[in-house]
Amino acid sequence: MRKELEVLLTPWKIGNCEIKNRFVLTSMGGTDLFGWMEKNHFDEAGADFILEVAKNNCGLVLPGCQPVYNPMFGQWLYKNRKMYRDLAEWMPKFHKTGAKLFIQLTAGFGRSFTVSPMMETLYTNPVLRILSKPVMDLDKITASASASPNRWSDKIPSRALTVEEIHEYIDAFARSAKLCQEAGVDGVEIHAVHEGYLLDQFTLPYVNKRDDEYGGSLENRYRFAAEIVKAIKKECGQDFPVSLRYSVVSKTKGFREGALPGEDYKEVGRDMEESEKAAKFLQDAGYDMLNCDNGTYDAWYWAHPPIYMPENCNLEDVEHIRKFVDIPVVCAGRLSPEAAADSIREGRIDGAGFARNFLADQEWITKLIDDREDDIRPCILCHNGCFNMCHYKGVPNDQSLSDSLGLARCAVNAETMQKDKHYIRKASSPKKVGIIGGGIAGMEAARVLKLRGHNPIIFEKSDKLGGTFIAASAESYKEKLRMLLAWYRREMDKLGIDIHLGTEIRSLEEMKYDAVIVATGAKPRVFDNVPGFDKTIEACEFLNGKEVGNTVAVIGGGLTGCEIAYELALTGKHPIIVEMKDDLIAQTGVCLANSSYLREWFALNKTPVYLETMLQEVRDGEIVCRTKDGEITIKCDSVISSVGYIPAPLTKGETSAYYIGDCKKVGNLRTVIWDAYETAMKI
Repeated sequence: MRKELEVLLTPWKIGNCEIKNRFVLTSMGGTDLFGWMEKNHFDEAGADFILEVAKNNCGLVLPGCQPVYNPMFGQWLYKNRKMYRDLAEWMPKFHKTGAKLFIQLTAGFGRSFTVSPMMETLYTNPVLRILSKPVMDLDKITASASASPNRWSDKIPSRALTVEEIHEYIDAFARSAKLCQEAGVDGVEIHAVHEGYLLDQFTLPYVNKRDDEYGGSLENRYRFAAEIVKAIKKECGQDFPVSLRYSVVSKTKGFREGALPGEDYKEVGRDMEESEKAAKFLQDAGYDMLNCDNGTYDAWYWAHPPIYMPENCNLEDVEHIRKFVDIPVVCAGRLSPEAAADSIREGRIDGAGFARNFLADQEWITKLIDDREDDIRPCILCHNGCFNMCHYKGVPNDQSLSDSLGLARCAVNAETMQKDKHYIRKASSPKKVGIIGGGIAGMEAARVLKLRGHNPIIFEKSDKLGGTFIAASAESYKEKLRMLLAWYRREMDKLGIDIHLGTEIRSLEEMKYDAVIVATGAKPRVFDNVPGFDKTIEACEFLNGKEVGNTVAVIGGGLTGCEIAYELALTGKHPIIVEMKDDLIAQTGVCLANSSYLREWFALNKTPVYLETMLQEVRDGEIVCRTKDGEITIKCDSVISSVGYIPAPLTKGETSAYYIGDCKKVGNLRTVIWDAYETAMKI
């Protein structure tokens, strides 16, 4: 391990509980020990993930947040005693790793509960609302501190929790914590005065309009969280550690309005002045640690930083709040080990929180310690596998149900939380497999085939591996994607994959192998019916270095077009976005944390955006478009086309083949990698 990082291996204490090093796995939905959005049970998939992280040198491990009242089927967490007995049997195996385990308990989501179209139907239909209540009582699940709008939908407003319900939750926290303690768990973490979840909604002035003992003054607004820790300490004893997940500053301008880094705005939630007092109040109530970041669901990109957010985006605020408490403080949120080590060395924070890094590579700490950093499969901050909950104009969460029920998977690692179906099985009869295309799909297929014992051979027509991912990773802020590309190329070298660069395969009949995989990707969509469309610069051409003028019209406001416009603005150009739909990034699979950042960044920086606008003609120095109100002309120096892609499979020849990635169906990196993995397992 690099010397400057060695401080991360020093021990520290939370109350009387000693943690062997400063690495903390912060909680992620889906990595739960008692199930996620299903009937409570001891979850073996979650336990396997948690154990793998612990075996690989993580000091403190926090599984996914566990609602004390389960949104599905309305169960109270303390009522299923069998799962605690199962947990008790598993704990000695966990403790053999030397790690400590705090189970994260949550009051739930309140107005942040992720609403889908199906839920809207259940709620708005009076008959279905009654029939669905035993399975999903949306009126109870979405209840908040006060009547308020849901983050995702206008059709399911939140009502105010009653005092009786609050007391019921407090009792459930204490009972659940006691059962965790009896099972041998080292502590619990309360989720959360954080991220605009239910407990946080009570603390935030823009949500909490109560006039009883749970509203108004700081002491009243934080009373719910304070009474929870007091109840747990009464039940479990003062020495049982209780951590609190805590957002230092809300970074929120209003309902569904976040504040971007560096923005001058009026805080409607918790500002730093209140946070200084609140942190001390919560410590004095009995909390033994603050596990910190920033944000709310209205400013979700702080707690779930996309690639556009600055590295270490929460560190300065967390370091500041550390001055106001005597208990240890952990920082999370796009944290780098280098920055964490510096801060810990100087006593500005106590623990380093990481989350999605573990989804991409459960062994990353071990590799860091063993000076194998190049072997770490990087998280690229995409949210495609772990939290692809998306939302755009007029649409609630547009994530598929299978994704909603299977959080904490990973776009770049098909095996994470899916080892029941994605695992390496040795081939019974090794085959020679020809792979046409050396992009991510081709390399992932080759990697899995080689690990299974097959002999893959890649044929790539260009002079380097990477395909369109070279262009996709080209923007200045996409270092993590370039790291993933470097990781794949390194894997090809390490595994000794036979690679033929500068070799174009024109017909499948050239491939005299036991099996053939076609991974030729996609080609840009072309609007032949638009006069002058040939004057446009295709997105990949720009990303690969083609020069553009000062004012650039970007045709297509999906994720690729918006990222290009963002890059243009960062480099001093003046982008103009033209999009035919009624919102930017109106597509499934793009997390709200990512899309809301870009939408709000363009609004803040006054980037011209033309929605519901169709390109009609491209001329020298201008484009002609049609809007609802008629035809308009937009002046520009260059035009970039980002209007999508269509599969480009090689079909010449009679040889049967496996088609993978974008040449089969255009998707995203997750669909490409998972499809390549699954196809390689079939051969």
